Amino acid sequence: MAVKKITTPLTDEVVKDLRAGDAVEITGVVYQARDSAHKKLVALIEAGEELPFELQGAVVYYMGPSPAKPGNVIGSAGPTTSGRMDAYAPLLMRHGLKGMVGKGLRTAEVKQAMVDNSAVYFAATGGAGALLAKRIVGNEVIAWPELGAEAVARLEVKDFPAIVVNDCHGGDLYEEGRKRYAKTV
Repeated sequence: MAVKKITTPLTDEVVKDLRAGDAVEITGVVYQARDSAHKKLVALIEAGEELPFELQGAVVYYMGPSPAKPGNVIGSAGPTTSGRMDAYAPLLMRHGLKGMVGKGLRTAEVKQAMVDNSAVYFAATGGAGALLAKRIVGNEVIAWPELGAEAVARLEVKDFPAIVVNDCHGGDLYEEGRKRYAKTV
């Protein structure tokens, strides 16, 4: 299987070309944000206030980094469970979010929002945080530093490996995998 190289910010054209099961390498800017940051982002949207980064075409990585060792950009940078952000994801997609990176299942509402807004969900390999950190070449906290590991950071990534789990066509790699497995058992 060929790896698709994609660059952020994502466009509708790029997102529509991705299918569940595609291996990708992401290059560009990705924003680190988790639960607390998502709650604050949604509050800003609902109040009509400016966000700390442009959502149009953005990719958010659900990740809580460990502290960087001297000479490193970031510490271990593995994905966290995406379901904790499901309450916030549809609104963010309606405001331009195009990609999300994490691990685990998404709700039916989030998957429908991906179809409605041409967005995509990527899985990064859980347990491989030290290896994934090597693909992060820049790291700058841009909002809410008081949140510590849950602050919003602007990450520069180069060839960051991920797999498309949910595409904007309704494809779901987890469901497809279960069906294939059931046929072999």
